[in-house]
Amino acid sequence: MLMHDAYLDELEGKSIAIIREAFWEYKDTLALLWSMGKDSTTLIHLARKAFLDRIPIKIVHIDTGRKFREIYRFRDDCARQWKLDLLIVKNEQALQEKMSPSKGRFECCNALKTEALKQAIDRCKFKALLLAIRRDEHSIRAKERYFSLRDGSFRWDYQHQPLELWAEHFTTCAQKNEHVRIHPLLHWREIDIWRYILREKLPVVPLYFARDQRRYRSIGCECCCQPVDSSARSVRQIIKELEHTRVAERSGRAQDKEKEYMMQKLRSLGYM
Repeated sequence: MLMHDAYLDELEGKSIAIIREAFWEYKDTLALLWSMGKDSTTLIHLARKAFLDRIPIKIVHIDTGRKFREIYRFRDDCARQWKLDLLIVKNEQALQEKMSPSKGRFECCNALKTEALKQAIDRCKFKALLLAIRRDEHSIRAKERYFSLRDGSFRWDYQHQPLELWAEHFTTCAQKNEHVRIHPLLHWREIDIWRYILREKLPVVPLYFARDQRRYRSIGCECCCQPVDSSARSVRQIIKELEHTRVAERSGRAQDKEKEYMMQKLRSLGYM
């Protein structure tokens, strides 16, 4: 894996520069969203590197109440070990109303994730959020910018975005009643994440490793995730698998099996 070190160093350096730029710009109104997936855990690690092991901002987990048990266990163990300033956010009203995919996947995602995040931003007065999305995950995410503005109603105008013409230039301005989504991993690929996890010896949720010839490529709510066929039981085996697979990363996510515009509509309204 040594041949990839220089490439991973370049990815890491650019991401750390974006994280530091975001903190310089927004300081105590900045937060980092952590889903406990491989990407956001990598983002946590990069933030720890950026700030010499102690992250000076809130870490926010949007808890839908429907995550895998393994995710909650991983969250609690890592938050304690890394001494994270963790804020757990829920849309209590939606949970009391027993919101679920049976009422519509769009409605469920919007209520349990987007509305919960809206409440957190309003309560904590966050102006900027660090998220671990990547361009190669989904066609609508490929339209994102490193610094992406949301309006006062949480909407994303993906059709009219500022240009980011070179790697060192980012648009960081947020006006009144708006917030900025910042994407330090936008230029990474799935296989880059796993190579970096191997190099840095990062922990990941065990669901990523195969059991009975099945594993999860992407994790979220238990009711909306399905495992894919795989025999990869280690990080090295996952990397080897990704070097040859033609299966899409999010093929096990229910949102991505719906019509293409559903994800676009969800993200335009504030979905992560």
